[in-house]
Amino acid sequence: MKALTLEIKPKEGLGELKFGESSEKLISMLGEAEEMEDIEDEDEFNTVILNYWDKGISAFFEGKENSVLSCFEVDNPETILFGQKVFELSENEIIELMKENGYSDIDTDVEENGEKRLSFEDGMIDFFFDDDSLLAVNWGVLVNDQGEIEHY
Repeated sequence: MKALTLEIKPKEGLGELKFGESSEKLISMLGEAEEMEDIEDEDEFNTVILNYWDKGISAFFEGKENSVLSCFEVDNPETILFGQKVFELSENEIIELMKENGYSDIDTDVEENGEKRLSFEDGMIDFFFDDDSLLAVNWGVLVNDQGEIEHY
């Protein structure tokens, strides 16, 4: 098993894992998932989530005809974003870091469970906070039925 660098790369992937890759590549790096969820919507668009709870990583695979890596969610405190340990940053520091790296289309919302979501639409990345603590980061790309990444 190869080591994975816990580096968030908006619109690209996580460390050496790139969006659009197969589940086999992810499993070769992280091993078998501790939990797998299979979600099919009314359009038969399939989403498979591989959860690696001990590593603080969830990987999402989407596509009707070809299922590819489309999204990550992490809560691992060692995760890096643009050279910074993201879970050590405040909300304002994350906003500044994202702006410094060309992402400025900001939206915020409070979820039903009380968590605050800070989104950068131009980076397809969400940061989830409870009070002032960063709980998780979720980022990905859009995938069509054929499992191809949509450009935006």
